[in-house]
Amino acid sequence: MEVDSLFHLAAAEAARFRNAVAERPHRPMRGYADSVAMFSEPLPDAGADAEGVIMQLVVMAEPGLHLMTGPRFFGWVIGGSHPAGVAADMLASAWGQNAGNHAAAPAAAAAEVVAARWLLDLLDLPRESSVGFVTGATVANFTCLAAARGAVLREHGWDPDSRGLFGAPPLTVLIGDDAHTTVFSALQFLGLGHDRVVRIETDGEGRIRPAAFERALAKHSGPVLAILQAGQINTGAFDPFAVLIPLAKAAGAWVHVDGAFGLWARASADRRALAEGVELADSWATDGHKWLQTPYDSGYAIVRDEMAHRRAMTIAASYLPLAEAGERDPSHYVPELSRRARGFATWAMIRHLGRSGIAAMIERNCRAAATLAGRLAEHNGIAVLNRVQLNQVVLRFGAKLSPDAGDRLTQAVIALVQKDGRVFAGGAVWRGRQVMRLSVCNWQTDEQEAQLAADAILSAYERAMDETG
Repeated sequence: MEVDSLFHLAAAEAARFRNAVAERPHRPMRGYADSVAMFSEPLPDAGADAEGVIMQLVVMAEPGLHLMTGPRFFGWVIGGSHPAGVAADMLASAWGQNAGNHAAAPAAAAAEVVAARWLLDLLDLPRESSVGFVTGATVANFTCLAAARGAVLREHGWDPDSRGLFGAPPLTVLIGDDAHTTVFSALQFLGLGHDRVVRIETDGEGRIRPAAFERALAKHSGPVLAILQAGQINTGAFDPFAVLIPLAKAAGAWVHVDGAFGLWARASADRRALAEGVELADSWATDGHKWLQTPYDSGYAIVRDEMAHRRAMTIAASYLPLAEAGERDPSHYVPELSRRARGFATWAMIRHLGRSGIAAMIERNCRAAATLAGRLAEHNGIAVLNRVQLNQVVLRFGAKLSPDAGDRLTQAVIALVQKDGRVFAGGAVWRGRQVMRLSVCNWQTDEQEAQLAADAILSAYERAMDETG
């Protein structure tokens, strides 16, 4: 096998795909069923030429790819996989490093050490915190909550890491009514239950109401875990950390913050105030493949108490090298031993953009979101349902129609926008009604792209109005 020609071919196809972003619709051109049919064939008896396989993969896969790297992809909070991070990730794959421990992959472990320091500096979180490089915010929440579960139960005389939860003191979880679904999943995975929680009342933007939080704290004694949110998935709103965290601390609770995308507001002087007080928490989860624009498989579990983090996650065996003084073993901070070297892409993106470049990108995206909202709100048939302070815009169409008619019209506009392909926007249910949700989270998206997106959405709205009468 000619490695040079094979890798050149893959890189050339990757570059061709990226360079064609402007000409492609922001949606797949082939759906799931047709994609399954395209890939389906009997198990091959004989192998095939590697270059031929790569080209076959390109031909079969590309029509079924979403243009998540496009500047007007607003369907979910998805970063654009910046070319610098992708290139570093290509090298990580080619180098074939199992980043499970520092002795097996010294360079991978070193990149994580430095990238972790940079992350804590960027987000202005306690510098003594430990950082686990995980797949994304789902596993970051899981990892942080595992550390929290151990710490709060040990304070009440029970070590769940060694003894499990059978017979443990009841642990109360306080969580906002509008928390993200992945946090409930993490609680499920940890044996704490996704329904065995105390849900706290939220306001119209999805923020926890302090009075309701204080009442809930007063009702529960024993081990308590409070979960707050930086960036509600629909509205982008932040819980009032400066009020809630001192209340939780006075009650002896561990405070975890799900900040998958919103925590990055800390990196922007313009948006930093939105997350005031978040540094008072005990743990934080965030994504690299959102606003840092790393490729996928990149998230960060950040825990103030490094020993609580390590006790929850350390994997030890006689055949694994022990960390000596001053050494950081990556396997002590994540729930996996064999894993890719995620730190390289994170290091490369921070080194490429720098503090000022990351701040400028976040601010550019937030301005684009505000531009989109402002342009659409000018139309008296379109309602912007949230206060656009960050990158999220919640829209409802047919403001003067009945609720059910507005639901139908909103769904029709979403379908037409997706079919048109100039923009990809998704739907959601917010406060019991259908909405269009726009998530601006791509390094290429600016106010000009926002204007193009607004044109496409307005065109779809007018067409939907004509079709529905």
